[in-house]
Amino acid sequence: MASVAPSPPPPPPAGEGRKRIVVGLSGGVDSAVAALLLKRQGHEVVGVFMKNWEADDLDEDCPIAQDYQDVLAVAERLDIEVSLVNFSKEYQERVFAYFLAEYQAGRTPNPDVLCNAEIKFKAFLDHALSLGADHIATGHYARLEGDLPHRRLLKGLDPNKDQSYFLHRLNQRQIERALFPIGDLPKPQVRALAREAGLAVAEKKDSTGICFIGERPFREFLERFLPRAPGDMATPEGRVVGRHQGLMYYTLGQRQGLGIGGIKDAPEGVPWFVAGKDRAANRLIVVQGHEHPLLLTSVVRATDPSWVEAPPQAGQRLAAKTRYRQQDAACVVEKVSEGELALRFDDPQWAVTPGQSVVLYDGDACLGGGVIA
Repeated sequence: MASVAPSPPPPPPAGEGRKRIVVGLSGGVDSAVAALLLKRQGHEVVGVFMKNWEADDLDEDCPIAQDYQDVLAVAERLDIEVSLVNFSKEYQERVFAYFLAEYQAGRTPNPDVLCNAEIKFKAFLDHALSLGADHIATGHYARLEGDLPHRRLLKGLDPNKDQSYFLHRLNQRQIERALFPIGDLPKPQVRALAREAGLAVAEKKDSTGICFIGERPFREFLERFLPRAPGDMATPEGRVVGRHQGLMYYTLGQRQGLGIGGIKDAPEGVPWFVAGKDRAANRLIVVQGHEHPLLLTSVVRATDPSWVEAPPQAGQRLAAKTRYRQQDAACVVEKVSEGELALRFDDPQWAVTPGQSVVLYDGDACLGGGVIA
């Protein structure tokens, strides 16, 4: 069992050091421990549970009700006020509409990035300020350093949990009021603190995926909103080797679920991968072999770049991720403008996926990024 963190410093005196902090409580252990630490530091802590999806018949797959009960239990244990705020309308308009439009266009969006920028650090931030908050806090594994207008967003110290990738679209106004109380803790220590404090969520499993999809099959969910459009799976040379159920259901680099096998004149035992989408012909392009040239990209172009502080300079050497959980990859900035970003990587990147985010780093500092074109 991981050791519990040393006792926190004594609470600041009431007055200048004591702040009113509104914490976004999700029902998980991370946000609960964020509230715990702030409470122990002597701040006035208020909890808010954000309802971002009208679950209707998805209740079983998107456990909003159970999460809220867990939030209430945490609030009672910590003796803090908590309220439920419904941001479903804002989520539908700012996040979900974009999510559907991107899939319909054949891209693979990352709604968590947009949710942070548009809901948690915009709609929620505005709501918290209306409650008289000095700051908002969340259970993200990230850190902040410095003062405005040059405050930096840093990776969380736990490399297995760092979430700066999902926060890269935050700007100086948004991080001015933000706190990430667990950003310098490893996950096992967070759970140990929760156990020590008697929080019922101490052993709660981390949520995965997107709430509005939940545990249901992804295709089943998308079919509710977008029409299925089957078509051919074909090699880059045009040889048809199978059928797809709809381009929106596949992402670059995908290996599972293709149903390709026993193709005459194709090497046996060499896996097939999705390498592209021909929207005009409604064809899914597939190739054999993990290192096929069509799966490797040296120059990555992105649109709609957003910067935490200031944009990088052309010619600057940095590192970047083209997907979450990826190791930082060395690159040089080839072009940066208001609407475009181009990076050249030292080593070709595998299965770079349009719609996902490419995020730039200078050491531990997350600079921002854009949407892969």
